[in-house]
Amino acid sequence: MAVVSKGIPAPDFVSVKRALLSVSDKTGLLEFARELAALGVELVSTGGTAKAIAEAGLPVKDISEVTGFPEIMDGRVKTLHPKVHGGLLSIRDDADHVEAMQQHEITGIDLLCVNLYPFEETVASGADYANGIENIDIGGPAMTRAAAKNHAYVAMVSDPTDYAGVIEALKANGGQTPLTLRKTLAQKAFARTAAYDAAVSNWMAEQLEVSAPEYRAIGGRLSEVMRYGENPHQAAGFYLTGEKRPGVATARQVQGKKLSYNNINDTDAAFELVSEFDPAKTAAVAIIKHANPCGVAEAATLKEAYEKALACDPVSAFGGIVALNGTLDGDAASEITKIFTEVIIAPDATEEAQAIVAKKKNLRLLLTGGLSDPRAKGLAVKTVSGGLLVQERDNGVVDDIELKVVTKRAPSQQELADLKMAFRVGKHVKSNAIVYVKDGATVGIGAGQMSRVDSARIAASKAEDAAEAMGLKQPLTKGCVVASDAFFPFADGLLSAAEAGATAVIQPGGSMRDDEVIKAADEAGLAMVFTGMRHFRH
Repeated sequence: MAVVSKGIPAPDFVSVKRALLSVSDKTGLLEFARELAALGVELVSTGGTAKAIAEAGLPVKDISEVTGFPEIMDGRVKTLHPKVHGGLLSIRDDADHVEAMQQHEITGIDLLCVNLYPFEETVASGADYANGIENIDIGGPAMTRAAAKNHAYVAMVSDPTDYAGVIEALKANGGQTPLTLRKTLAQKAFARTAAYDAAVSNWMAEQLEVSAPEYRAIGGRLSEVMRYGENPHQAAGFYLTGEKRPGVATARQVQGKKLSYNNINDTDAAFELVSEFDPAKTAAVAIIKHANPCGVAEAATLKEAYEKALACDPVSAFGGIVALNGTLDGDAASEITKIFTEVIIAPDATEEAQAIVAKKKNLRLLLTGGLSDPRAKGLAVKTVSGGLLVQERDNGVVDDIELKVVTKRAPSQQELADLKMAFRVGKHVKSNAIVYVKDGATVGIGAGQMSRVDSARIAASKAEDAAEAMGLKQPLTKGCVVASDAFFPFADGLLSAAEAGATAVIQPGGSMRDDEVIKAADEAGLAMVFTGMRHFRH
């Protein structure tokens, strides 16, 4: 049995005689109010909500009639009043509370319907600081928390999607709300205000350019409950932060099975990578498996880019994620659907392409409406035992870096273009990362090894396997370039790349042995450039 305070048990059922409605999002409001009124519930409301209810021909009492005080300060002060909060917080079975209500002429509020000012939507639209501040709700969260705290007696409805369920419960229980429902609504309400406050505090930290505020809150709204997480024994849910940056979270799923936890994780990795390629300059395709790229390429068409990306590692590409930086067309769709693919994600797709993909009923097709901005600011969050690691998103872009040639030989124009591509891809490969590129396509990728030398060797080995699969006499790494996500601490990793056939190198530099590595590059006839920027990815 739930206890309110002083040993008083919470009632199993509470009659709803009076409801206060004050909403920003008026979706479903009038039908909800109409159903409440039909059940004999007295309606109290505020401002625009009261006006909408009255115009619908429903009886409603303005909040000023309850408080005896007008709305002031442009509506900033209207519900912050003892007759409102007393009605929400009073313990109806406590004699002292009842006496206080009678003494101060406070009437109980049995149901509160509140949703908050659209702060998240306002700042996401690019509103200035003043508009952001004005859209921070005060009265709404205060009432929400009060009603949720006193859920023993008050039903706190914070989401329009719950209107139908609340009405159904009232009808099924003779105009009463069951305690189990009130508890569920209260938990949701507290979570909503927590996410709201997280959005406000993080926005203010960003505005003030505070990268590590004293307190950091992370909030999101459930998009869907997953069948399971990374593994079947792990429960999981997908939450949306409200960020409008195009990607897997904002995409429209045209067809296919529901996305799994791993699908979402891998699809995000694929789309973030392919968004590094400007569609005005090139068509690009990235194929991802277990959050690592197994093939990336750019070309004149998406079909050609896909074929080049697939050639890098056709074995790993089976059952992978394919991301494109342009509108999926019929030619590209026909090629992609020749092998088993889990997800295709692109800014858009032609009707012809959608019809081709539709023949593979389980293949998910996601359309984002645009590319993610690789330069956009944002947060990356990782849990550790007892804490959160929070950092800025890695928004470094190789095109914005002034490359420094450190060897006797400078790279050719073709080598330089491939070097930039290799470093662009390397940013999205698990460390230690080695990426071989030739003629605008990856030809070998080594990911996530404890030793950079091992990554170089694995990348070369995969290139040999791909060459054998294509019937080539030598791997495509002959005459390629190589990128490393971090500096080469010794010359051995560099020499492994040279043995694989690399002729030019791009790396951050900054090792104590840079001179040794540069000397080795010169002796091997390699061109090498330093970026001064590292791209660790763990």
